[in-house]
Amino acid sequence: MEVTWPSHGKLTSRFTAMGPYFRKEHSSKEMYFFDCLASCVSSKPAADEREFYGWWFELRVNEDSFEYHYWFGLYDKQGEWQEGTIPSKHQTEVQQSLEVFYQKLLDTLQKLELDLSAAPSLSPNLALPAA
Repeated sequence: MEVTWPSHGKLTSRFTAMGPYFRKEHSSKEMYFFDCLASCVSSKPAADEREFYGWWFELRVNEDSFEYHYWFGLYDKQGEWQEGTIPSKHQTEVQQSLEVFYQKLLDTLQKLELDLSAAPSLSPNLALPAA
């Protein structure tokens, strides 16, 4: 089945409308980048020096659909993601934020009549449920 892809501008607008997740500056026509600083490690440091647990999510264009891959980890003081295990006291908040985002993404892609699947490189136990 031939897919009619919306323009990059239309996709960017739709992803921006989903909320604070979309990072246009890290995205391109081939890959769209999302992330979420879900849980603050400690509120003691100054706001610009705080670290957060969360996730980042890449949506890649393939021939007839999008493929996704995501990671959990720490957003450090330098503004970089470091893949890692989320401590148990932060896991619920991080997981729930991913689930809320993913449902918004599914709804957006459904309206655009675009399909989504897990990237082959994503561990099967991390694959999110289909729409």
